[in-house]
Amino acid sequence: MAKSCNPDNLWRPFGAFSMMVMQGSGQIVHLKGQVSLDVSGTILGAGDMRIQVRQVLTNIETALAAAGGKMSDVISLVHYTTDIQAFMQTGDIRQEFFADPYPVTTTVEVTALYNPDLVIEITAVAEIPKDRYTAPAASQTMHQ
Repeated sequence: MAKSCNPDNLWRPFGAFSMMVMQGSGQIVHLKGQVSLDVSGTILGAGDMRIQVRQVLTNIETALAAAGGKMSDVISLVHYTTDIQAFMQTGDIRQEFFADPYPVTTTVEVTALYNPDLVIEITAVAEIPKDRYTAPAASQTMHQ
């Protein structure tokens, strides 16, 4: 049975999506694509790749923490960027959040994200060990 969650300490979804979905007994967590929004939904670092990459990875870290997860639990990332050359210059920021062995990644350049001030969106899949996983208080059963 899958469960969805929108942690209270992240920006509130404004469309038909959940912030993250937990599958099975809680080990696999699928995170919605994160953009550079603070908890109130305000864009941080308009047009600035470095500021936005840091905020996006912080949002992923925050979402995972709501389920007992850590960045080391991330197994897969997909990056959608409007400027792949600028994104390629942010490896040092990624290394602040990830250590070897790194998650598998796919990076795609897109013409635009939903707001022209945004330059990066990252989705993540994580596997949180059962002994550390805690069902977020805000989770709701999706399918029965």
